Amino acid sequence: MTDGNGGRLSDKDREALFARVNRRKTNAAAPRPVPTIAYSAEVTDFTTLPGYKELRTQQSFAAVIGLENPFFRVHEGRAGADTMIGNRTLSNFSSYDYLGLNGHPAVSAAAKAAIDRYGTSTSASRLVAGERPAHRDLERGLAEIYEADDCVVMVSGHATNVGVLGQILGPKDLIVYDELSHNSIVVGAQLSGAQRRSFPHNDLDALDAILSASRRQFARALIVVEGLYSMDGDWPDLARLVEMKRRHGAWLMVDDAHGLGVLGRRGYGLAEQAGIDPREVDIWMGTLSKTLAGAGGYVAGPSPLIDYIKTSVGGFVFSVGLAPPVAAACLAALNLMKSEPERVTKLHENGRIFLEAAKRHGLDTGTSGGLAITPVILGESLKAAMLSDKLSQRGVNVMPILHPAVPERLARLRFFITSDHTAEQIEEAVEITADEISKLSGTADVMKAFAQTLG
Repeated sequence: MTDGNGGRLSDKDREALFARVNRRKTNAAAPRPVPTIAYSAEVTDFTTLPGYKELRTQQSFAAVIGLENPFFRVHEGRAGADTMIGNRTLSNFSSYDYLGLNGHPAVSAAAKAAIDRYGTSTSASRLVAGERPAHRDLERGLAEIYEADDCVVMVSGHATNVGVLGQILGPKDLIVYDELSHNSIVVGAQLSGAQRRSFPHNDLDALDAILSASRRQFARALIVVEGLYSMDGDWPDLARLVEMKRRHGAWLMVDDAHGLGVLGRRGYGLAEQAGIDPREVDIWMGTLSKTLAGAGGYVAGPSPLIDYIKTSVGGFVFSVGLAPPVAAACLAALNLMKSEPERVTKLHENGRIFLEAAKRHGLDTGTSGGLAITPVILGESLKAAMLSDKLSQRGVNVMPILHPAVPERLARLRFFITSDHTAEQIEEAVEITADEISKLSGTADVMKAFAQTLG
């Protein structure tokens, strides 16, 4: 080693040089001190999550007054017009099985045959793991209902709305939806980044005013409504919506989750109920968990839309395909709905019986049209919870809908009617409901005062 001028370094100079180099390496490699930050215990404590304290207060209050939790009840068999809970048989008004197809021999046989042939899972997304005949047959069958070019089915109804709405619109676009739209519609609209407007329930004058004032500011616009509203049992004016979407240059999407199997003479949904060509609606969405006795969601519409969804929407591209037994069961249920329209006729008759009986007993049924879904509005969450408990004790299973799912003034019991209910079951359930409501007012006031003392 030289000194840079051609001369050799002495041993002493060489050792000094090595020492300086090693010091530089040591200093460079030494980790910088990380400042210590004192975090509050609250940031890692799940009990500080928003609403948790209120939840625990409600649970404690219910325990003190001996009010049974109406949610997460264990059904010990098939939940149809009757159900078994705690080794007791109750009349059941809390299932979406509108046409009584869950457990139908043909539906169960189709699921069992699919298990024997395909197993219980597609194991990955349909893009990766491929498809089964039941997937395509079910999609063709649903497309026929809406006279659509094509259809795609997914594993979750909620994820269908979230994924599709979140993908097909963006920040330059506008989404306008009914204020009572399902959570999945609201979340999907938020995910899209589009501008969002809501209009009062079924107030199409307000919708028209929003579009008149705002439509020109955006590239695309989408109107979203439901075919049959699950909280109120009413439906929108489809003919006027079609006229409005044409005039404002917008797409129209109908979430027909509760409409399929219920609305229309054959149960073909809102379009049949309204006497409108279903092709006038740009996007039909629905679920497989109500009338079709399965689980999942679907979208039917023009081929370009369906092709785009199949290659772009995360809920389809990155999610496992619908389980073959579920697809086969839903297809069998759909075929039964088509071949046995008398089920829809019986459902309509039962819905009418319930609505007329409720009105005869002076119950507040809101705006329900009496097709499968009818609420009994009580106006206070505590009353709704107490009434549900009293009805359970008397052999009627029906769920309360409480704040914040609905405004406190609209707390209710929500009755789902099926084609399998008997007229006697329906009349008895309404009579028991009216009887328990008449006993409830004084008790509820006392309990409400007690709740206030608990803070």
